[in-house]
Amino acid sequence: MRKSEQERQYSLDAASILNDAYRTLKDPVKRAQYVLAQEGFDIGEQRGKDVPPELLEEVFELNMALEELRGGDDSARPQLESAEAAFAGALRKVDEDLQKLFESYDDAQGRDQLLQLRALLNRRKYILNLVNEVQKALTPVL
Repeated sequence: MRKSEQERQYSLDAASILNDAYRTLKDPVKRAQYVLAQEGFDIGEQRGKDVPPELLEEVFELNMALEELRGGDDSARPQLESAEAAFAGALRKVDEDLQKLFESYDDAQGRDQLLQLRALLNRRKYILNLVNEVQKALTPVL
């Protein structure tokens, strides 16, 4: 027996929703954003007070090197390449920490884990912006 067009469309829509949900739950960043939004946490723009304090010195040095490179001083390139690698490593670490925190959250589902998730997402967003800024500066304009 053949299904009606409406039933087929309903099945396709339901499969699409399930696939989207699976992709969201599989990706730690998307999952964190989803869980925080569902729990009423603001996950909007990065705020200055959320800047990781341990990165302030590195960010200051990075900004100096970026200005040098933008000013035509190509000798800053190795420092920027090194910074890019360091920040990319920090990004991987945050992603690992998100995964571990979800294991804790899955067991307890407490507000403390949600606050930690939000702090990790803010840290990740900040570091990702740094990586993108360095990559943009290092990429030659064609």
